[in-house]
Amino acid sequence: MNILHIDSGILGDHSVSRRLTASIVARIKAERPSDSVTYRDLAAAPLAHLNGSHLMAASANPEGLDATLVSELDAGRASLNEFLAADVVVIGAPMYNFAIPSQLKTWIDRILVAGTTFRYTEAGVEGLAKGKKVIVASTRGGHYSGASPISAMDHQETYLSTVFGFIGITDIEFVRAEGLAISPDSKDAAIAEAEKAIAGRGHFDIAA
Repeated sequence: MNILHIDSGILGDHSVSRRLTASIVARIKAERPSDSVTYRDLAAAPLAHLNGSHLMAASANPEGLDATLVSELDAGRASLNEFLAADVVVIGAPMYNFAIPSQLKTWIDRILVAGTTFRYTEAGVEGLAKGKKVIVASTRGGHYSGASPISAMDHQETYLSTVFGFIGITDIEFVRAEGLAISPDSKDAAIAEAEKAIAGRGHFDIAA
């Protein structure tokens, strides 16, 4: 099995989402030591934001493209190929201003490709990335889940569920640590609860 490990938190060693993705991958590897892991740090090496030049380059003469554009296109293709090769995708997705980090959005823009990971048909959209499992380490400063009065402000987990469902992935698990900004005690408790959940997940229901 191929595991793709994605981090997008911008706080480095202080990032809770990074701590949780590392724990998730370590837990999977403990149960499945022969699995391979590909790691991409979207904060340390961000992809370029999608722009018109990227889209127009698909029909352009490659020899006429400037070096910067070629480099950006190569990075985008590498990200897509990593995703296509993965059986399991582990994503660190902190909530920033009710949504995901812009660095993670640029990655998503590289993996949602018409004709490759989805296609439009007369019967509607068909996802072409079926059979993968996505595990998201979701971190939030406040409480947005369950019956929270501000649950409608969650454009992080709901967006990710929509995106991956759109391309045919329905096996999505969230490991959540929220209330991180309320108090030190709340942060410690949330991290401990998330790590306890990871320790008890075993295979994360990953098919052999």
